[in-house]
Amino acid sequence: MSESSPIDVERHPLQPFLPPNARLLMLGSFPPPRARWCMDFFYPNRTNMMWEIFGVAFFGDALRLVDTAHKSFLKDDIIRLLNDRGIAIYDTATAVRRLQGNASDKYLQVVEKTDIPALLSHIPLCHDIVCTGQKSAETLCEDYGATVPRMGESSAFAISGRTMRLWRMPSSSRAFPMRIEEKAAYYKAMMQQVGCL
Repeated sequence: MSESSPIDVERHPLQPFLPPNARLLMLGSFPPPRARWCMDFFYPNRTNMMWEIFGVAFFGDALRLVDTAHKSFLKDDIIRLLNDRGIAIYDTATAVRRLQGNASDKYLQVVEKTDIPALLSHIPLCHDIVCTGQKSAETLCEDYGATVPRMGESSAFAISGRTMRLWRMPSSSRAFPMRIEEKAAYYKAMMQQVGCL
């Protein structure tokens, strides 16, 4: 591609995962390129630590949700856990341009933001949103008057008349320099306060 060629707009490939009992909405930025997927679900890159973080936080075992034989994740177990604990998942962007062609949030240009009130209309018990990285937190805060909280903390705001708490967690990317045990401790503490653990 030459420098003058336009960068294609990429639309979100997944439907929002919205269990009716969800108390927590997890928002990332956007899925990685399809070539990096090892399963057809959120956080599909095998090098991403999200499902290992969940393994530590919920089971005390980083590999509990990992399919080591196939270098993938145990999608059915993940979905069962999310349904049981009332955790919804989507992203803050529904259309993006990848300025460098990779999965880095740093080079992700948001073309169309997610309609967060529309998501929340499907999960009436939800009063907590967790952003799983800086890009998702900034994208959400731009439109809803929320303040990006410090890592591990929350800030109050309102969407469509509903009082919410916005949580900021460490990125699950391996590029974010923090041990898995430390990342999991942040997630576990947040899940306990929200009532999902």
